[in-house]
Amino acid sequence: MRLNKYFLTILFISCSIIVHAQQDSTLSLQQCLDIAIKNNLNVKQSGLTMEQDRIAFNQSKENLLPSITGAASRELSQGRGINPVTNTYVNQSLTSDNYSLNGSLVLFNGLALQNSIKQTKLAYQAGKMDFQAAKDLVTVSIITNYLAVLNSEEILSQTKSQMAVSQQNVDRSAILEQSGANKIASDFTDFKGALAGSQVAVVNAQNNLNLARLSLYQLMNIPYNKSAELQPLNAQDLVGDYGVNPDEVYGTALQQLAVVKAATLRRESAEKGVSVAKGQLLPTLALNGGISTNYSSAGQKSVFIDSTVVPTGGFINTPTGKQSVFADQANYSDQNIKYWDQFKNNYGTALTLGLNIPIFTNHIKKNAVALAKINLENEQLIEANTKIQLKQNVEQAYYNMLSAYNTFKATNEQVNAYTESYRISKIRLDAGVITSVDFIIAQNNLDAAKLNLISARYDYFIYSKILDYYQGKLSL
Repeated sequence: MRLNKYFLTILFISCSIIVHAQQDSTLSLQQCLDIAIKNNLNVKQSGLTMEQDRIAFNQSKENLLPSITGAASRELSQGRGINPVTNTYVNQSLTSDNYSLNGSLVLFNGLALQNSIKQTKLAYQAGKMDFQAAKDLVTVSIITNYLAVLNSEEILSQTKSQMAVSQQNVDRSAILEQSGANKIASDFTDFKGALAGSQVAVVNAQNNLNLARLSLYQLMNIPYNKSAELQPLNAQDLVGDYGVNPDEVYGTALQQLAVVKAATLRRESAEKGVSVAKGQLLPTLALNGGISTNYSSAGQKSVFIDSTVVPTGGFINTPTGKQSVFADQANYSDQNIKYWDQFKNNYGTALTLGLNIPIFTNHIKKNAVALAKINLENEQLIEANTKIQLKQNVEQAYYNMLSAYNTFKATNEQVNAYTESYRISKIRLDAGVITSVDFIIAQNNLDAAKLNLISARYDYFIYSKILDYYQGKLSL
């Protein structure tokens, strides 16, 4: 009984592993996208840059808060020195402790702090757009490579079908060759040559598929799995008029595309950077305050013990003669002041309102303004170049899509025509009216048209997705 339970448990675990392996052997487009975005190093770097921008933004806001610092020190001195309690010279060993707490608050510095908040906020927003743009680029690359694999798979399937037809022709011709029924002597060898050509086409199609699959796995940054399959997409349903012109796509891209938003935000951030640098040229008004106390081993106090009557050294004349003058004398004892008592009694505070006017600072701040202006010009050029590149890419993608669509329509008609031509040639070949050369030409025409139709359909699909990306509506 126990053996049966053990066997069933092992069987259940094995079935679970097999099912899991089967699930892992098929990748959907969404899975490929998730894996690629997770593993892509450019996306990771963009995420780290965005996090740096977020921290810089938070710091710029916190710069408005007062800065508070504390200090504590102990000094050991030997020989002649200053008694910190009496401020007189002494010649002894001293131990001194000093404590202080100081704060500073900038009240005005040419609005540099406020403009810095705006600058870093815009930079942080640009960082988020850069992060999204990095993910978008990976998405486009994965979709195009995914479709390239499906395209290669369909071409491989088509070439195998062509090879099967060529094999049938060879088999048929071989039978006719044995009975001497071929129309011309070269029919059999012609069909064998066509079969060899189909076999070469299958090998090339398989190699192209392997390369496309390898490229997809490299984009996902995971080990290549030859046995994994991709879920098919119905590209046929997407063929049709795209519905917008390049100018409309470009206008939408300017409003929606993350890379354009990032360039604009970087330029706006650079504008605030100029304001920050100019603010540093103005006076700074700051409020400073502090509290301090100290302790010294030389700190002592006199403590009353008692009083005694002692002669003063003076005399007074009395009827009986001179009498000595006496007076009460208080007796004191020097005692060390306790640490905590000194800590409380030596407490002091200070409050300062300071104005710092930059008169000459070796042109550091002036050059900072110049550098900020150059950085602004650079960001303006980057923004302008981004828009120019975008317009060129949109136009190229649009006309490539349009070309693929027109090619698809023309090739579809060509396939229909060559299909009928192939059907007629097949009948005529069977009737012995035409030679193998004529039939092979008809077959090659149909095969080439079918392959061109597959490529045109997937080309249209790819460029349509690129245009969707430019409009910020990329979907699977």
